[in-house]
Amino acid sequence: MQWEQIRRIWKTKELRDSIIYILFALLVFRIAAHITVPGIDATGLGALLNSNQFLGLLNVFSGGTLENFSIVAMGVAPYITASIIFQLLGMIFPSVEEMQKEEQGRQKINRWTRLATVPLAFVQGYGLISLLGQQGGAALATGGFDLSGFSLVAALVTMTAGTVVLMWIGELISERGVGNGISIMILAGIISGMPAFVQQTLATYTSSDLFDIALFVLLTLVTVIAVVIVNEGQRNIPVQYARGGAGKVASHLPLRVNMGGMIPIIFAIAIIVFPPLIAQFFADARTEILRQASTFILQLFGNSLFYGVLYFLLVFTFTFFYASVVFKPEQVAENLQKSGGFIPGIRPGEPTGKYLNWVKNRILLTGAVFLGVIAVLPLIVQEITGSQNLVVGGASILIIVSVVIDMVKQIESQMTMRRYD
Repeated sequence: MQWEQIRRIWKTKELRDSIIYILFALLVFRIAAHITVPGIDATGLGALLNSNQFLGLLNVFSGGTLENFSIVAMGVAPYITASIIFQLLGMIFPSVEEMQKEEQGRQKINRWTRLATVPLAFVQGYGLISLLGQQGGAALATGGFDLSGFSLVAALVTMTAGTVVLMWIGELISERGVGNGISIMILAGIISGMPAFVQQTLATYTSSDLFDIALFVLLTLVTVIAVVIVNEGQRNIPVQYARGGAGKVASHLPLRVNMGGMIPIIFAIAIIVFPPLIAQFFADARTEILRQASTFILQLFGNSLFYGVLYFLLVFTFTFFYASVVFKPEQVAENLQKSGGFIPGIRPGEPTGKYLNWVKNRILLTGAVFLGVIAVLPLIVQEITGSQNLVVGGASILIIVSVVIDMVKQIESQMTMRRYD
């Protein structure tokens, strides 16, 4: 049945052209991911990313492009940061919130987001170069990683241009209606690193590693199953609509367990990477207090326990925060009342809003804990196995599962529309 469905998809010209187009775009992305920034020989950078938690996360969300310090080393991180900024502005300024509800307003915000990506790319690029140069130490010193003057400007211009090109490619992929372009590129970067991971594991394999490998495979399977269950899990709240002489029409209001998807983890990464990026600017400050504060922050964020606890708490908090942005019980209750709908046993209006908020918080508690555990899963596995290589990337698995499910749903939706046509 599955093969028959795949054949039907391939025989549908529009879908076939879209898939070929996306594969070509990803090929361009992966070629660019292997073109190193001029003036840099990133020898030893791979080992540094494996040993540093938040740099490893940056590598994941850049689509694996940071490992070679390519011309697209920052991936779409500046674009994601700009998107987060405008989402937060929508909560602060009512005028921006109104714009987000209208098509023309959303188009204008999208243009602003693209424009804001350029200066953010410059700032993040400079911070990334400085941070890697400082964190890498001797491992990168022999690799020609010390940039200054014209070489630094050329590197920043190149990396910013790479981010803009990826942003453009991502939007072109999204227009094809087969999935979110930004997420698909991150997925491609994660998958592209799997052959090298398998090769490295086999090259260093010994009989004593058998237990660690078996544990890694088991944890990976359990993680995939858990991600699918939680990602697709939802609470259906029964709703009835009065339809005059037709009586009552039964329906339901779905509340997802994982309302935010990957957004809370992305928010958390943007916050947790910010202090070390700022601290490294003051590592060589003339004022002793600034130097000591910078050293303290860098050492603190290099501590696995502190990093893991803070990362978990940020993901947990942002899960509730983002859910409050995308789901507002009071508005839902008001819309239900206007359309003649009600929840059985709950009075319309304010009591319905309070009930929906109570249900939402109970569901989010499970989703927030799940996302927090997924985020710190690599740290937990490292403590159990003592291996830097055999790490279950919970965030990576969540991205893979979420993107694949989203692509399958969009393809099925297009096939259904064509069947009706």
